[in-house]
Amino acid sequence: MSEQVEQLRLLLEPVVEGQGFRLWGIEHHPGSKPQMLRIYIDADAGVTVDDCARVSEQVSAVLDVEEPIRADYTLEVSSPGIERPLFTPEQFRAYVGHGVKVRLTWPEHGRRNFRGRLLSADDTMIEVAVDGMAYELPLSAIHNARVLDDGPGAQ
Repeated sequence: MSEQVEQLRLLLEPVVEGQGFRLWGIEHHPGSKPQMLRIYIDADAGVTVDDCARVSEQVSAVLDVEEPIRADYTLEVSSPGIERPLFTPEQFRAYVGHGVKVRLTWPEHGRRNFRGRLLSADDTMIEVAVDGMAYELPLSAIHNARVLDDGPGAQ
């Protein structure tokens, strides 16, 4: 997680929780014009479009006051959905046994893309089975990862 994303998490997590949701994750794309800030919120009862709009208003107000992003940006607030992105070691552990799609920032084992079954996860590594082979991947190398909509045991 980048330093800027961690700063945003620390700033916005209390705002999201104050609205009755969990901050599932943050994506910040500073290279896009304008910059993109995508915030994922979650709740046991699910998330509606109205929930996203309400949280967006609150988050936007805090961002306007605190100004952690000093350039033009677009804010999106959404639910992680069925093929939810994974951000933290705890989230990876919760989806052990499920199908995942992982893209790395740099190649590991001669490739950057892995689609298979999540075998294990700890605080620094995940293990993914792809075509009968198990690959250990450092969390620090993961650009993005998503749960596949094919449930436990997918490959």
